[in-house]
Amino acid sequence: MDKEQFEGKWHEYKGKIKEKWGKLTDDDLAEIRGKKEALVGKIQSRYGYTKEKVEKELSEFCGKHKSCGCKGPCNCGCKPRH
Repeated sequence: MDKEQFEGKWHEYKGKIKEKWGKLTDDDLAEIRGKKEALVGKIQSRYGYTKEKVEKELSEFCGKHKSCGCKGPCNCGCKPRH
């Protein structure tokens, strides 16, 4: 999922992000405001993960929660568009 798609889905994802990464505070989420790099940085800071680990987890998370206009592997059972 590219940067614009992520930012556009921020309001959908915010609650699910808080469920998955519960150490993130409401203030963190307000500061992130849908910026993917800011989210990566906050998760790194709160959990002590490497950037690569966070990006992998975030990619898996986005794959599970995207509303499908997907162009790649997806867990929703849709047929990806190419």
